Amino acid sequence: MPKSENMVLNKVGLDVFSAGSDTTHSVMDWGMSELLKNPKVLHKLQAEVRDVTQGKPEITRADMEKMQYLKAVIKETMRLHTPVPLLGPKESNQDVKVMGYDVPKNTQVLVNAWAIARDPLLWENPEEFRPERFLSSGVDFHGLNFELIPFGAGRRVCPGINFAMSVTELALAKLVNKFNFTSPDGINPNELDMTESVGITVHRKFPLHAIATPYSC
Repeated sequence: MPKSENMVLNKVGLDVFSAGSDTTHSVMDWGMSELLKNPKVLHKLQAEVRDVTQGKPEITRADMEKMQYLKAVIKETMRLHTPVPLLGPKESNQDVKVMGYDVPKNTQVLVNAWAIARDPLLWENPEEFRPERFLSSGVDFHGLNFELIPFGAGRRVCPGINFAMSVTELALAKLVNKFNFTSPDGINPNELDMTESVGITVHRKFPLHAIATPYSC
C-alpha cells in the first residue's frame, strides 16, 4: 500500500476512535449525571431494563429493542447536553435565503445544535430533563427532525450514528441493570453540580461522583 494511502487510513481510523470515544463518553457522563439528579427517572429506567432482562447475565439486541424508555433517556440526554454544540463547519454552494437572511455562495456556516435543542419555541420546558417527551413523539436524531440534530443532518450527517447508539444504549442498560446508584452522602440530588466545561465537546466541569451498589434479584 502506498505511504500516502496508509497515512489517510490511519487518519480516518484516528478520527473514528477519537471522535467516537470522546462523544460517547460525554453522553454517558451526562446521562448518569441526569439520572442521579432525577432519581424517579433512574428508578423508572431500572424497572424497565430489569423487567426486560429478567435476571439474565447478558443483554441481547432483542432485549434492547424492547427498552423504549432507555432510548428516550438517551435522546433527552443528547438534547439537553448536545455532545458537540457547534456542528462541523459547512459551506454554501450557491446563494440562498434562510429565514430572511441572505447567505452568499461559499459562506462558511456553523450550526448551533446546542441552542436549537434548548429553543423554547421548539421544546416545552427545554431546561427540564424529561425523557417522557420522546415516548409520544416521532422526533429522532437521524437528521430528519431539525429540532434535534446532535449528529448533524443531510448528506453530511455523522456516519457513526448506529454504532454510537448501540454502544451507548448497551453500556447504560448494563450499568443500571447491574447496579443501584446514589449520590455521595450529604449531597442532595437537586444540588448536583451540572456546570459545563468549554470545548469542542461539552463535558462536565467537575468529575461525577456516585456510589454504585451491586444489585441482586
